[in-house]
Amino acid sequence: MTTLYVNPQTGSDSAVGSQSSPFKTIARAIIGRAASGTTIQLAPATYSTASGEKFPLEIPSGVKVIGNETNKGRGTLIQGSGKFVSPTAAGQNITILLATNSELRGVTVTNLDSRGTGVWIESTSPTVANCTFTLCKREGVFATGTANPAILDNIFVANSAAGVIMAGTAKGVIRRNIFQKTVLGISLQAQSAPLIADNQILENRSGIVLAGESQPILRNNRIEKNTEDGLTAVGKSLPDMGNAQDLGGNIFQNNGEFDLQNATEVKIFAVGNQLNSSRVKGLFDLGNVTPTPTPGGLKFSDISTHWAKDFIDRLAKMNIVSGFPNGTFQPYEIVTRAQYAAMLAKAFELVPRREATVFKDVAADFWAKGAIDQANRAGFLAGYPDSTFRPEQNLTRTQAIVSLVNGLQLAGGNPNSLSVYVDRAQIPSFATDEIATATERKIVVNYPAREKLAPAHDITRGEISALIYQTLVATNRAEPINSPYIV
Repeated sequence: MTTLYVNPQTGSDSAVGSQSSPFKTIARAIIGRAASGTTIQLAPATYSTASGEKFPLEIPSGVKVIGNETNKGRGTLIQGSGKFVSPTAAGQNITILLATNSELRGVTVTNLDSRGTGVWIESTSPTVANCTFTLCKREGVFATGTANPAILDNIFVANSAAGVIMAGTAKGVIRRNIFQKTVLGISLQAQSAPLIADNQILENRSGIVLAGESQPILRNNRIEKNTEDGLTAVGKSLPDMGNAQDLGGNIFQNNGEFDLQNATEVKIFAVGNQLNSSRVKGLFDLGNVTPTPTPGGLKFSDISTHWAKDFIDRLAKMNIVSGFPNGTFQPYEIVTRAQYAAMLAKAFELVPRREATVFKDVAADFWAKGAIDQANRAGFLAGYPDSTFRPEQNLTRTQAIVSLVNGLQLAGGNPNSLSVYVDRAQIPSFATDEIATATERKIVVNYPAREKLAPAHDITRGEISALIYQTLVATNRAEPINSPYIV
């Protein structure tokens, strides 16, 4: 197993590719040294023709290209385009071509060329995970032929045509991604048949459009606030959206014209989904439509052995957190700033302490605008100097702790309290007082090692549940829990 390092700012393509002597370009790492089993580690930077890259970048079989997965590739931008002749779809303008068993992780991909595609997958089985695809002039990812990719935990935002397009007989899995502010969130053509599960498909023109003879399986997706339709099926497409033995668990709400539209001649089964049947057009068997779940007292199916189970259960009984229609809580999912604002609105009485900031990236109809405004006015959350809030940005552990302490106006922490943390040197200077205060008030909960704070890590649903609950304990609104992970 080999790791090659690339840094366009300090590297040289005549170097050896080590951490102390990195290559300048990804292309050099690929052409010169990248055998199967190699990891190409990218420094935060822009990788473009200006920095010496040659497009398209063809990632060989078994090779991993990795930026920063914890922030979905923010600051590690691959931008460019090159000609690729697809055996199934003719000439294309693409940024990256992925071979079987290759992996692309933790980068941002942009293709500004006419009809530009970020990643092309042609009859291969790669993994694309924790990346951001934005401003591509056509789609973020195109999979065709006999492709069988794993497209996991990515953000697809503001691409010109679609987040993901699949054609041919492509299958694979599209799971836990965010599709937002694009013409089509997901577009399936020909005989493609992926599993589409646990995604958030928000604020596109149409959430999902199925054409040709596509036959996807859809489970546990949130399809919301798309300006036209949530899901539209045309041609001979036939999605599996749930049946009596395997409920769909999808949530359709607040889409512009219809939540579901079937323009085919065949009845589509969509049993066990949360939707408004009056916003459905065409032949569907909806079974018993699932109402909005009541969070109080829920028994989540996926936390029985999770370290934060007690915190999560008690918050659920207080109607502060809720799960998903399939009965899960998904404690390992990362929390965004918008999602955190929604949690704050349920957990605390957000008394206004200042005028609300007008954030230029929070639209008037954004699903969390009300919660963001309340949390901002109450002093829990602020924006950035450029007047943005960045609602889809992941929340870090430091940001969560600082927010809770400042929002509740807690004070009095002694910096010496930070000596309990072995990684205290990683605590940002702006947060030392707040983290010291939270530590002394037993708000901080660290798993698996109580002495390791991991201040820069993105926070999960399980972790934020523990912090919020301990904050309620510290302010005498909840009974203490006996946990070995409370600092």
